[in-house]
Amino acid sequence: AAALAALQKGAPKLGVAVRNHGGGHYNHALFWVNLAPASGPSSEPSPDLAAAIDDKFGSLEAMQEEFGKAALGRFGSGWAWLGVKPDGSLGITTTANQDNPLMESLEYPVQKMVPILGLDVWEHAYYLKYQNRRADYVKAFWNVVNWKKVSRNFEVYAKKGEAVPPTTTGGGHATEL
Repeated sequence: AAALAALQKGAPKLGVAVRNHGGGHYNHALFWVNLAPASGPSSEPSPDLAAAIDDKFGSLEAMQEEFGKAALGRFGSGWAWLGVKPDGSLGITTTANQDNPLMESLEYPVQKMVPILGLDVWEHAYYLKYQNRRADYVKAFWNVVNWKKVSRNFEVYAKKGEAVPPTTTGGGHATEL
């Protein structure tokens, strides 16, 4: 997992296959473990993450609104991200296709950050349930965010400038929460 995270930085220079498959694997692995059943117990950001959200956006609701605008503004396929910028503050950005904000030398502007939460806005992610209603999908996303996991991503990795190691199986860092 750590090797996959480390690969992201130089993926665009390593060719299309590494960029697309490596980026897609990292993005989806991070995406899936940040979700929890909607029927499960509700969760909220840790006090540390909540303070960072309030400091940057004013409130959780304001952050969700800005994140939603970013997700809806990503034309075509891609991702919306919440992450920690190099200055230590939170930020929101989007990337095209299978790119992510860990990648360097992208040919379009992306806010550099360590992502702690990502939303897949490729049509395949929501079409069966939401058809072309991306706004409904983005709004429903907040019902399944595992804030315990996202808070751990923030506190253990991103605040230190370290990429979150993803896992497709849930592994120890996902199931312990």
